[in-house]
This record gives sequence, structure tokens and C-alpha cells, in this order.
Amino acid sequence: MKRFAALFTAIDQTTKTTAKTTALAEYFTHAPDSDKLWCIALFTGRRPKRAVTTTALRTWAAERAEIPLWLLEESYPIVGDLAETLALILPPPSRTSDHSLTHWIDILRALHDVPLEERKPRILDAWDQLDPTERFLFNKLITGGFRIGVSRKLMTRALAQATGQQEATLAHKLMGGWTPGDTSFHALIEADDPAADQSRPYPFYLAHQLDDAPDALGAPADWQAEWKWDGIRGQLILRDNAHHVWSRGEDLMTDRFPEFARAVDFLPPGTVLDGEIVAWDGTQPLPFNTLQPRIGRKTVPKKLLREAPVILLAYDLLEHNGQHLRNSPLIDRRAALETLLADLPEDVPIRPSPALPFDNWAQLAKTRDKARDMRAEGLMLKRKNSPYLSGRKKGDWWKWKLDPLTVDAVMIYAQQGHGRRANLFTDFTFAVWQGNDLVPFTKAYSGLTDAEFEEITRWVRKNTLQRFGPVRQVRPKHVFEIAFEGIQPSPRHKSGLALRFPRMARWRHDKTAQEANTLDDLHALLAAYG
Repeated sequence: MKRFAALFTAIDQTTKTTAKTTALAEYFTHAPDSDKLWCIALFTGRRPKRAVTTTALRTWAAERAEIPLWLLEESYPIVGDLAETLALILPPPSRTSDHSLTHWIDILRALHDVPLEERKPRILDAWDQLDPTERFLFNKLITGGFRIGVSRKLMTRALAQATGQQEATLAHKLMGGWTPGDTSFHALIEADDPAADQSRPYPFYLAHQLDDAPDALGAPADWQAEWKWDGIRGQLILRDNAHHVWSRGEDLMTDRFPEFARAVDFLPPGTVLDGEIVAWDGTQPLPFNTLQPRIGRKTVPKKLLREAPVILLAYDLLEHNGQHLRNSPLIDRRAALETLLADLPEDVPIRPSPALPFDNWAQLAKTRDKARDMRAEGLMLKRKNSPYLSGRKKGDWWKWKLDPLTVDAVMIYAQQGHGRRANLFTDFTFAVWQGNDLVPFTKAYSGLTDAEFEEITRWVRKNTLQRFGPVRQVRPKHVFEIAFEGIQPSPRHKSGLALRFPRMARWRHDKTAQEANTLDDLHALLAAYG
């Protein structure tokens, strides 16, 4: 654990990518193989399942520190991180140890098999032999909240330095449904076995946001345009007479979309399609909230299959007859995709995402204005001669999204942030008017500058009306412009509405609270764009 704690410290204390890469490469060169594997797993979101509730951890830590629980609870919002709060309030360890990262993860995984009353002494024993940084990391692992400021791309680059392999090769090896429990570092990274995981997707190619008009991109004839659909980005893998569906976030979602099983009967093995999974009414996508109930389901009941039928709007062919096509130009991949899908029966829910004709950028801008009518978020622009790369590469793929919808709302509640923003109020609840009452309708925590967060924090501390745990009710004075991508009905919210990707666009110092929008205004937006 000491070696892993040193790695964490080295990464946490620098913002330089080269320094983080060097620290990771050093770790991947010298750490035991089992620790290397767990390091990769943790940095790619494969965390151990939580074995102890945070309520229990709070109680045990307060008892060990001999402080009242209320004092720990008051300290938590100031520190901004529960794992760090517990590490700081615990007394110094009575002994030291030099067990590996794998050892401590094995301790945590074993907790699932012991009665609840036996978990407390094991946690206390661990705390009693770990230094503060090790305790912090151990607590992060306990709570299942382990995250660190290292991107997959950076970690892959460090692995490439340590192993001498190509980054693209390693990026592919790290995809798929592996866990440290069913593989080894050698099998995952060092062995050359292309058939090791027939369900494995390719790393996704991601687009950059286009903030201005596309005139600077050059000749329109060099570009392909298509709708930016509002669904789930996914890859459909057809290999060995089986199908697998992967989301961009590397969730295996096969069981949630059984409709795609039909593709095995009509498309050749060794086919990988990249596209957008959307709920479909037969002619165009349904709103995203129609699809949303299927996302969190492991199995989908027949009623939901009827209410939210799906289709894959495919926009790329990454593998055909077992041969990967990612290095071929997009125009060739697109032609092969359309040929492949041309004769599919109607009951196979896969269609090519249509390419949009245009002769100049002004004409395309007019097409973009119709995106919401198509239930799309905007346009995708892709250079016709571009290969299919890995990750977010700037230059060949762009997303030209519609301007967001906006409303002016009154801030009524505030809560402190976490991490480096633990001493600032950054999480706010906003309301709109319904008659003479303010009705809360959304929360937002991004969009302001650091200086604005500091200014609003000073105001919140002087204008708190009531406290509800970490949440403060404040005077309804300040108006903020809230930007969002979509609006939908929601019986779970008091307003009856929910926003998609809300954020603070600007602080409206020029408006009074009485000038904020109304609930009727939101319902009008729902009628127009929901």
C-alpha cells in the first residue's frame, strides 16, 4: 500500500501530465503484478463493491477518535470528502505494516462473507496500521468512491512506456468486461491473445465541441454531416454467433437491449457497429426520457419493450468479417456500412444514421436549426478521409450542438462543494414562480468562475435563513440563467419537470427575483421541445 500511496501523492501534487505519466510508468515497472492489475482496475472504474455503509464508518471512526459524532458530521462539509475526514480525525496508528494494495483489497472483498458484527474489528485493525494517506485511500476503497485525476489515455500512455507496447494496442486490451478476479496482469497486458475476449469493443472515437460556425474547417465537400442523436452511444459486437452491446462508458448492456439478438441471423460474424441506441417510434427517435427506464435495468420486462422499442442508428463500421476497418477512410467505412445494412429485414432494429446533404456551410446551418424537430441535439461533422481513432482527438470529428434552452431562476438553497471546493458554496437549488410561490425545479453546480463562487459563498454565509444539515436556505434574491439540453415530465419532482444537463450560464445581476421565469414558462418549453 505504501507504494500505491506514494503513487497517489505524486499524482495528486502535480498538474503536469508528464509528471503523472512518469509516476505511473514507474509504478507499472516496479510494482507487483497483482498491484499493477488492481491499479489499472481502479483507474478504469472497476472498484470493489461497498461492504460497509458510510453511516457505520462515521460511527466507528468517531468512537475510535473519542469525539462526538456531531463533531465529525460538522467537520465533513468543511473537509469536503468523507474518506479524508475519517483519515484526519482518527488517532495515529499504534503499529505499521507494509502490506500490498492487493492485500488490503482482499481484506475489503472478504468483508462480504462475514457477519456485520465482525466487520467493525477488521476495519479498526486496518486503520490502526495505516498512515493518514494510506487510510485515506483505504477509506476510498471501502466506500466505493475511489476516483483519481488520471484519464484512461494518460494511464494507457504510462503502460505503453512501461511495457513497450503501442498505446492503441493497450487501449483495446483494457476494453471489455474483465475484472481482477477473472484475469491477471500477464493475461490482460502482456499476453498476445486476440481471441481472449470475443465480446471486447474497440475504444470509442470522441468528437470535440465546435463553438463557432464551421467555416474555418475548410471545403464543405471534405466533410460528412449527420444528426447528433440524443440516445446512448454504443457498439454492437457480433462474434462467435453471439451479440454484445457496450456503452461508451464501458457498461455491458446486452441484456437491456435483447432486440439486437436478431442481428446475429442476418449479419456476418466479425461485425462491429458504432452508433446511437435510441427509443424509436417507427419514423424518428422518441424523447430520451422514454429510453431512460431501460438504462438501469438488468432485464427488461415485455411491457417496457413495448413502450420503449429501440433501434441502433449506426454511423460507422469498425469491423467486417473479422477484419478491423478503423484505419480506412470514413468515406470507405460508410459505403461498406450502407451496403452491409441495405437488405436487413424490418424486424432487425438497425439502420444507418442518414448522412445529410449540403453544398455550403450556410445551408448546413439551416439544417442544424431543425435538429430539435428531429429529436436531435445538433449535428456531427466528420472529415471524410478520417480514420477511426481512439479517444478525443481534435481535428477530424466535431459536434455542432444547438444552443441550449435557457430560463432565469431564483437560487433558494445552497450547499458546499467537495474536494478543492469544500470551503465554497457551489451546489445550488433553483426555483421559478407559480403565482406568489417559488417552486424548486432543478439543481446546478457548474458554470460560474472561481471568483463568482467566492462571491456567492460570502453572500450565502450572511444571508442564511435556515439550515437543513449541510443545506442552507437563503433569501430569494439572486437570479441565474440556467442552460439545459432538454426538458421532460417527472413525477418525482415537485415541479413535475426535470431538466437534462442543467448548468449556470450566467449570474443575472441585472434582474430581480420577481423577474425570474414561471412554471408556466417551463411547461411552454416542455410543449415545444419535450
